[in-house]
Amino acid sequence: MKINPYYSQLPANYLFHDIDLRVQAYRTQHPDARLLRMGIGDVTRPLPRVIVDAMQQAAEELAHEESFRGYCPENGYEWLRQTIIDHDFAPRGIHFHPDEVFISEGAGSDLGNLSELFDRDNKVAIMDPTYPAYVDANIMAGREISFLPCLKENQFVPELPAQPVDIIYLCFPNNPTGAVLTRDQLRLWVDYAHRHHSLIIFDAAYEAYISSPDIPHSIYEIEGAREVAIEVHSFSKSAGFTSVRCGYVVVPFETGLQAMWMRRQCTKYNGTAYVSQRAAQATFTPEGQKGIRANIGYYKATASLILQGLRDAGLEVYGGENAPYIWCRAPHRWDSWTFFEYLLNRCQVVSTPGVGFGRCGEGFVRFSAFANRPAAIEALQRIQENI
Repeated sequence: MKINPYYSQLPANYLFHDIDLRVQAYRTQHPDARLLRMGIGDVTRPLPRVIVDAMQQAAEELAHEESFRGYCPENGYEWLRQTIIDHDFAPRGIHFHPDEVFISEGAGSDLGNLSELFDRDNKVAIMDPTYPAYVDANIMAGREISFLPCLKENQFVPELPAQPVDIIYLCFPNNPTGAVLTRDQLRLWVDYAHRHHSLIIFDAAYEAYISSPDIPHSIYEIEGAREVAIEVHSFSKSAGFTSVRCGYVVVPFETGLQAMWMRRQCTKYNGTAYVSQRAAQATFTPEGQKGIRANIGYYKATASLILQGLRDAGLEVYGGENAPYIWCRAPHRWDSWTFFEYLLNRCQVVSTPGVGFGRCGEGFVRFSAFANRPAAIEALQRIQENI
């Protein structure tokens, strides 16, 4: 028996596990401290009633012989796939066949699993800083990775790769920086992919937070993207499904990968839970849309509050306008972990160190707008008093 040697190239701990270890150590030493969590991208608002009712009804169906269901289709029920097409794409003039949409347990799983479709010798380009799973999945596969620096100097929007690459990971609105791409900027990437026969894996998990009309919600708004892009979506951040677990990935026929992805799913995935799919369907009802838009509005207002509060504290901040994350430069030329520890020990505020997202994240921390409003207000007061 031989183990995968590339696992030894991974960091010893996943970023958020490392944060939890430090927080637990602090709690042990300060059991009476009231910590305010402002780092993790986990939602805090309750699900709209119509979504919970849909789950309860679906669960009740499983208790009766005439409505009981067993294994779900590996690519999801067609009624949900068609609903997604009708709601998320058709209004933007984008049309797909239901077989191009695959329901999953969430974007995180899809972003890791898509790596299995590609040969080890593919050259991969990934934004830096970035969601760590993109990097880890490709390290596990033994691929060569080049990083695309996202810095203040380029408004946290990467330049096109200097050398041809085969696979490109893009996330916009961006986690962790909150940066966005205009249509003209995104068109440059689609054109690059055509010139170099590359594939773009486009993470659109935060598209529901876009406010500016010139920011595309989908890469398929760009002509020619169907041939060169796979797009990943999540109900976790848009509808609060972090515990329910549901997402979807679009694999257009034109990529030549739709049949491969279907084959992979049939072998390794027995389908997203029926209860979760009914919950996802309910998000597209008028009542569901009203509820999730209210929650998104709450988080966006919290983002604006955090953005202004950190500015009032004299800190340099970015993002927070079309995304639920605020990217904050550490003061006094501190590194990321030093600022993280200062916020933890002096303010009892938990952030996310930017260097955990890549070398170009050094000197920054990320704040999440998914915290509840009173906690965010108190955290900002503590920071303003101690910076």
